[in-house]
Amino acid sequence: MSIRVRLGALAVTTAAVLGAIAQLPAAAAPAATADPEAGRVEVFGHRGASGYRPEHTLASYELAARMGADFIEPDLVPTKDGVLVSRHENEISGTTDVADHPEFADRKTTKTIDGVELTGWFTEDFTLAELKSLRAEERIPQLRPNNTIYDGRYEVPTFQEVVDLARRLSAELGREIGVAPETKHPSYFQRIGLPLEPRVVRALDENGLNRPDAKVVVQSFEVANLRELDRSLRVRLVQLISDSGAPQDFVESGDPRTYADLVTPEGLRGIADYADVIGPDTKVLLPVDDSGHLTGPTPVTADAHAAGLQVVPYTVRAENEFLPADFRSSEVPSELGDVFGFFDALFAQGIDGIFSDFPDIAVEARG
Repeated sequence: MSIRVRLGALAVTTAAVLGAIAQLPAAAAPAATADPEAGRVEVFGHRGASGYRPEHTLASYELAARMGADFIEPDLVPTKDGVLVSRHENEISGTTDVADHPEFADRKTTKTIDGVELTGWFTEDFTLAELKSLRAEERIPQLRPNNTIYDGRYEVPTFQEVVDLARRLSAELGREIGVAPETKHPSYFQRIGLPLEPRVVRALDENGLNRPDAKVVVQSFEVANLRELDRSLRVRLVQLISDSGAPQDFVESGDPRTYADLVTPEGLRGIADYADVIGPDTKVLLPVDDSGHLTGPTPVTADAHAAGLQVVPYTVRAENEFLPADFRSSEVPSELGDVFGFFDALFAQGIDGIFSDFPDIAVEARG
């Protein structure tokens, strides 16, 4: 039974929300996309198909591609010996079984990453061979208990393994599977002598992917490293935009600008100098009030298109915990809500792509 059928009782609520959105100023027509299929919204498998498998595993990425995702999205952090691996964070106690390895007990430490003090185990303290002895685990088992049956089955993949997987699946599926790496904590890794940028450039160069027509986009929440990458890369660059705070490189350099400043018309024109796409939190486009309900769209999508930028928001997840209150099916955080309704509200803004943990639902919603 489909989610749409099971959540039919929410149809009236969804219609009301979309009706309210429709009465607000319409977004500008989408900018031209790199997708050859005539402006089709591109689906990015966020950390793979992480609604169904532990995130950032080859199994998660492969499932996303088989579900119809146009891109798979690895977050990149380095090992002690400088190899790029795919983890959402360099602190890995929540996504691997490292705590169960007594041989690594003495690696547990406390570090400050982007102003936040964290205690655990960090990729930069492990060689690739040591990381390969670990196994991935579900990051949010309380919300995705079904994924825990896969705990212990998958390794931490390297970026090269992700690229190889995308190439193999492209040949097998008869359509090109793109790769959308995100550089994590670039200022931090630059400071400790493990800069991400030259490693990303080298990996794309060595795989013949540093070209304008390659199905590759490179992302960052910071600005300086995207400007640096813009001098070396010929692929699309994505400026990620949080719904609060400021880029870490701004914080560290004393730049007073925030993410909110970056999505003003002036800020978006500035982004267009070095990037091709903005990747805003969905709340930047469709804000919510204190009760979690939508308050209506912002002009960010239209303003970004006017600046020549594509708009690819993150992240649509199907669980009530992650949906605006308008689309929740119950008070139970792990139950699935009216995610199709939320997709419809986002697509109505004229977006060019979407990140989702549930790429099959995104593909179905796209039509």
